[in-house]
Amino acid sequence: MKAPLSKFLLGLSLVFSTYAAAQNTSNTLSYATDKLDNHKILLNAVNATELGALLAKSGPFTIFAPSDAAFAEFSNNKIMELINSEDKSALKSLLTYHIVAGQLTASRILRAMSRGNGKASFTTVQGKKLMAHMDGYDIVLTDLVGNTARITTADLNLENKGIVHEIDSVILPVRM
Repeated sequence: MKAPLSKFLLGLSLVFSTYAAAQNTSNTLSYATDKLDNHKILLNAVNATELGALLAKSGPFTIFAPSDAAFAEFSNNKIMELINSEDKSALKSLLTYHIVAGQLTASRILRAMSRGNGKASFTTVQGKKLMAHMDGYDIVLTDLVGNTARITTADLNLENKGIVHEIDSVILPVRM
């Protein structure tokens, strides 16, 4: 395995393990490896909303994980506002729009697109639809607002049988 991937998953595991320990629960998300350097903002947001416990107890899930660069392009100020706000509902809505129940590997996304004449629709944990289509060799996600995100790294496996796909943009359930 590539070293950056190892760092990401190890770091994510440590964050979720720390969160779960703080919540007095033995259920934690376990990752085989780590690429933490590229997903610090996402991990801070997950911790702020207490989604770590849900992800650890339930699943498997597929997480479309925006990189830190994607959050910076979205707006570092806006995401920090959401993380630091008293009311975490908007942040939780944003994060759960990046999560789909089940193991949605790249090959399963491609099969769904084949059955759907080049397009596929997935219902997020947040309850709204996320569309997928191909652009050249890339799987591209389109949110309800019309923003797109490319899967840049696919099929990072979680030990709870979940999947992480790194994406290059933040997708939105509503205009923010």
